Formats: sequence, C-alpha cells, structure tokens
Amino acid sequence: MAEALYDRPLSNDPVERAAWPTPGRKALEGRLIRLEPIDPARHAAALFARAHDGSAAAGRLWDYLGYGPFESEAAMRSWLEGCATQSDPLFFALVERASGEPLGMASYLRITPGQGVIEIGHIWFSPVLQKTAAATEAIFLLIAHAFETLGYRRVEWKCNALNAGSRAAARRFGFRYEGIFYRHLVVKGRNRDTAWYALIEDDWPAAGAAFRAWLDPANFDAEGRQRRRLSELMPA
Repeated sequence: MAEALYDRPLSNDPVERAAWPTPGRKALEGRLIRLEPIDPARHAAALFARAHDGSAAAGRLWDYLGYGPFESEAAMRSWLEGCATQSDPLFFALVERASGEPLGMASYLRITPGQGVIEIGHIWFSPVLQKTAAATEAIFLLIAHAFETLGYRRVEWKCNALNAGSRAAARRFGFRYEGIFYRHLVVKGRNRDTAWYALIEDDWPAAGAAFRAWLDPANFDAEGRQRRRLSELMPA
C-alpha cells in the first residue's frame, strides 16, 4: 500500500536469507600458502623476526597499522595472545607451505552475519612475502572462503587514504572504489581518512576466475615470472 500511495522506489533485489555463518577458527589451505588461526606459541618468534629484521621494508610495515613495531619478541607475543582470544578480528598467520614458516598476517573483521558483510584487513606481508604469488593467494583464499563457503554478499577492504600501496592492491584484487570517509579514525594520534573498497557477490564469479587463472602454475615461467598480470585478467 505504501508503494502505491507514495510511489517511492524500492529495491527489486530481495534477499531471502536472514543470517550468514561466522567464519570458523580453521585453516584455509592453498597451494603455496596456508592461513592458520593465530597461535602465539607457534607463530610469534617467526613473525617477530620477519617483521623486525632491520630492513627499511620491515620498518614500513607498521606505517599505516594501529600497532607496531614491537620493542621485543615478548611484546609481540603478548599482543598476539590477545589476538588469539578474539573472534572479530579473527587473525591468521600466513604460513608458507614450502618452508612451514609464518611470513605475515591477515584477518577477517567487522564480521556482520546479519547482513552477510565481512571485511579483510590487518594485512601485513613480511619483505620476503611481498610481491609473491603466495601473497596474492592469501588474499584469494580469504575472499573465496567468504563468498563460496560462507555465502556472504559483500567483502570490504578499507585502508588509510594515504596508503598508496594498499589502494593499488585493492584495485589489483578487483575491489571497487567507493569513496573516502574523512577523519574516520584516530590512529597513533593522527587523523585518518579511510578509503573504502568492496567486492559484492555479483562481482565474484569473474573476479574469482581471474584469480584462479593468474594463480595457475601455467601462468608462470620456469623462473617464476608471471606471463599475464592479474590486472589484465580482472574484469574492467
């Protein structure tokens, strides 16, 4: 009746589900990398060493994160112990399958089962993981699990608007730019404008196929160089 009386548009895209499952504390398995729920006893020493190796690249890991660098392995272990007790954010160590070594972290966060919306974030890759196929596979595993296993409607990516690397990564991974939330947060005592990106369920069939084509071993030559860029495979 309200539609006929006021002639206002309503969505013709109904949603039949009322809730979605929350991600479980279980590993996500890839060909090159495995995402393991964070375990300080197993992961802390290696994560600290890889993220505090004295290189400029390691130092830059913390520029846009709300924590770190850590003054000692014990300090990072204490922080990880807090991470391990949480379900949102749900933290993972990024473990290289070939070596069994943790090389970075990522998480699900702002998990909203009542809306089918989830964010991926708290992402940092140690210098040895950066710009590798394993790093891309880690992101793929998080997104694919959200859409294909949990059935979520929307996966979000948010970052400091000044973080050019994260913004370029979002575009490379097929996320749509949605705008800037100005003075969205205070991080390490500074105002942060936040850039918002998202993939929705309608995007995923084409974006997921692009990820899989890029990650296929046939896309790499004998020296491990990519034959086609992921950006070339993603839908426009």
